[in-house]
Amino acid sequence: MSDTSGKRHPRFAAGTTVAVLLALLAFIYYIAFPHQGYSSDETASAAPPARQVFITAVALESVRLWTRFAGRLTAVHTAEIKPRVSGEIQQVLFQDGQQVEQGELLFVIDPRPYQAAVQQAKAQLASAESRTSLARDELARASKLVKRKLVSDSIYDVAKNEYQVASAMIREAESTVVKTELDLQYAHIKAPFSGRISRAELTVGNLVEAGASAPVLATLVSNRKLYAEFNVDEQTYLQSIRTADNTAAMPVELTLANDDRVYLGTVHAFDNQLDISSGTIRARAIFDNTDGALTPGMYANVQLGAASEVEVLLIPTGAVGTNQDKKFVYVVGEDNIAAYREVTLGPYHKGQRVVLSGLQPGDRVVINGLAHIRPGMPVDPAPAQPQTTDTTAE
Repeated sequence: MSDTSGKRHPRFAAGTTVAVLLALLAFIYYIAFPHQGYSSDETASAAPPARQVFITAVALESVRLWTRFAGRLTAVHTAEIKPRVSGEIQQVLFQDGQQVEQGELLFVIDPRPYQAAVQQAKAQLASAESRTSLARDELARASKLVKRKLVSDSIYDVAKNEYQVASAMIREAESTVVKTELDLQYAHIKAPFSGRISRAELTVGNLVEAGASAPVLATLVSNRKLYAEFNVDEQTYLQSIRTADNTAAMPVELTLANDDRVYLGTVHAFDNQLDISSGTIRARAIFDNTDGALTPGMYANVQLGAASEVEVLLIPTGAVGTNQDKKFVYVVGEDNIAAYREVTLGPYHKGQRVVLSGLQPGDRVVINGLAHIRPGMPVDPAPAQPQTTDTTAE
């Protein structure tokens, strides 16, 4: 009889293999479909709740639109103070950086040579007047005598010529007096307008020469009013001139870095041509500087306002997302499902953005947590409160 104790029965081995395969399939199915076998109520209770978001309804608003630019302050008047006569500086009558008024005396150049010149010119004028008076009398006598045929016509002609020469000498002497008096005035250098003066570049005792190479004694800039100069893009420029009857109707706001004060001004003028290399045109706004804080040369933030109000759609800046070079918002429909919507934006307005296209009045947009929302996601919308509005720029 043969020995079978070390051999397994073929049917037993096959059954074992089938059982193992069935168990493995059951395990895989359980892993792949863990919720099968639960009731629909249990599945619903396991789904995550809709994310709560704050929304705002888009509406048309009548606003004055503002466009931001970077600018620089310049003086309305700037003058280099130079001598108009030569001589020695005798007095400097201001402190460096002082505020001076129009007509205030700044420098005195030694006036004595010019005082002497005035006196000499006046003496020459008096001499010419005396000579003219004598020539007038001689001409009158010659005129009477020639009529009576007591003197020849040539004597009359000589007397007439002498009078004409004497009269011309008076006019020459008068012009010399005017010139010398002007030179004397120029020896006393005064402020041509009110403003802040620089340091004195030359002081007492220095000799100065008038003319084309005359040195700069000081620089004066006006500061009661200042210009802000900035470059405006072509589109903004066209919109501005089409909506404004005159540029003075266009308001401008100015702020300085690290300063909350807002200075109010108006457009003074646009340049007469665009810069073809940049596509911009130079604009100039004018501002009062009553507190003296504004100084020529400062950089400033400038906002150019439209001449009149227009109706636009506005949304908080926190409602705007960025997808590469595109801007988008999430709109919540009646079914409370978030829908992706691309938008075209306009300028800022008091922490909000103007929407040029992509939205309609009445659309409900999400204003917070855009990073946690996906298109088609159910949301739990709640009306936005003032403190919940996210004003972070996109």
